[in-house]
Amino acid sequence: MDAPASRHCTQKQKEGQMKYFVRTQIMKPLLPLLLSSFVFLPSSFAQDGFRPLFNGKDLTGWDGNPELWTVEDGCISGKTKGPEQLSYNQFLIWRGGELKNFELRAKIKESGNNSGIQYRSKELPEVGKWSVGGYQCDIHPAPANNGMVYEERARGIIVQNGQSVVIDPEGKRWLVAEREPVKVDIAEWHEYTVIAQGNHLVHKIDGKVTIELVDHEAAKRSLVGILAFQIHRGPAMSVQIKDVLLKELPEGGVTAFDKASLPASAKPIEKTKTAPKGKAKSAPGAPKS
Repeated sequence: MDAPASRHCTQKQKEGQMKYFVRTQIMKPLLPLLLSSFVFLPSSFAQDGFRPLFNGKDLTGWDGNPELWTVEDGCISGKTKGPEQLSYNQFLIWRGGELKNFELRAKIKESGNNSGIQYRSKELPEVGKWSVGGYQCDIHPAPANNGMVYEERARGIIVQNGQSVVIDPEGKRWLVAEREPVKVDIAEWHEYTVIAQGNHLVHKIDGKVTIELVDHEAAKRSLVGILAFQIHRGPAMSVQIKDVLLKELPEGGVTAFDKASLPASAKPIEKTKTAPKGKAKSAPGAPKS
């Protein structure tokens, strides 16, 4: 799927938009001081407080289809054989509990299809065992979709690589800033980061921000849920994961929407109605990544 059309911005416009996003959406006076800087933590500080979620030996603490998930060479390994193997996307679920505010880092490489980090999500037993829906940091061969926010079995594509977006309470999406998309070869190792604080989400690849999102759609957003890694139905694929680190962040961080504070340059984004290119469609119903 093509990325949403966007107008060319001058460097000055981009700087103004980014200042707006940080000032009005992150640096709210009612938020803890940590939140005002959680996107830009100094590297020396950001290393503190992380704990490993994978022991490098086996899948203790994780739950997934044993036909798909193993440990190879000290890495979590997920593999499929082809289109007939799966009728829906499946996930390796972390059984350490639900997460609210956190920073997650994981080194991942993928080939053959696409994968993702599922977070603040929920299990969907009505779809099938190891089925999960919710926010996803997409790991995708298309640069516009790699590192984006995709909501599995819900709102679909929400914000793509290179965008900062605000969703208002009615579900309308506003593009408030743009940057050059982060481009990498997903078949090589790269570190993916997810930061969730209240209704603020940030994704990074190798320390570079791919998306920023403030989600005010209370009826559809999620502030708590499970963590999982995706294996996608469709063409044969493989995904390897290592160095999975988690740091839990303080409570709070949900901000209220103020339309008057949107910059004059903010542009509405039309909702994407079909799956991104390379995404196999599963059973009829809500979009799935």
